[in-house]
Amino acid sequence: MVRIGVLGAGFLGKVHIRLLKEIPEFEVVGFYDPDPAKVLETTREFNIKYFSTPEGLIDLVDAIDIVTPTISHYDNAVNALKKSKHVFIEKPITYTAIEAAALIKITTEANVIVQVGHVERFNPAFTAATDVY
Repeated sequence: MVRIGVLGAGFLGKVHIRLLKEIPEFEVVGFYDPDPAKVLETTREFNIKYFSTPEGLIDLVDAIDIVTPTISHYDNAVNALKKSKHVFIEKPITYTAIEAAALIKITTEANVIVQVGHVERFNPAFTAATDVY
């Protein structure tokens, strides 16, 4: 079983939490979000533990799911990778191409798996449009 935490409890963060809780191979340890209203809503909706810092959550998991604003993807991923945690990042990978290149280098050194989410490619509207071209 993979112990996983979620950074971000906005619309997509809650989708990730809900889906992760449905996968038997994952134990959702908790989540972090800086917005007190989102914290209250998410803890009530999912009966899930809130962490007051990203680092506190990262320390207790095998993998971290980053569903935060793009500007913070790089810093959150680096924090997890420095602790040898596997990382899933909601697209885009980082805010800049320079950050993406640096993150790839750090990932190689950390010897862990990093995955970037591009689930929209499975959206029926997208697949229907690509069939046309």
